[in-house]
Amino acid sequence: MPAIHDAFESFLSALPASGSLVGLDLGTKTIGVAVSDPARIVASPLETILRKKFTPDAQRLLELAASRRTVGLVLGLPVNMDGTEGPRCQSTRAFARSLSGLTNLPIGFWDERLSTSAVERMLISFDTSRKRRDEVVDKLAAAYILQGALDRIAAIRRSAEAGDAS
Repeated sequence: MPAIHDAFESFLSALPASGSLVGLDLGTKTIGVAVSDPARIVASPLETILRKKFTPDAQRLLELAASRRTVGLVLGLPVNMDGTEGPRCQSTRAFARSLSGLTNLPIGFWDERLSTSAVERMLISFDTSRKRRDEVVDKLAAAYILQGALDRIAAIRRSAEAGDAS
């Protein structure tokens, strides 16, 4: 049975040394999807899925993951500003549990506080129209979430390499 990892280091230890990761920004109406390169350096926005029901949504996610030879999934966890978990976190965890029944890919969580608002601010600063922002914000938020996870992976690797050198 695939593992859902609450601790990011546990998720990282369940992954092979290289391979693409998929990042997800789960909304009530859409799912933003992003993918990393196999070296896990850069996250790129991929697609926005209009949510229907769990099964077709999950099938599309797993199709995307398979086509990119993905080795793990990073789900944005919408933690409250005070660090507590509310109904949106419970919904994300339930989605992860259901998804874990359909795939052997390790699933990890990444704190996504303010990711969508940060992306919105960036798009506004680029003078992006409201219509265009609505079209791209979810997949860009997924890329923002995934990039945060990739940056953490890089920091963990650097720390491990520095420890090996001493």
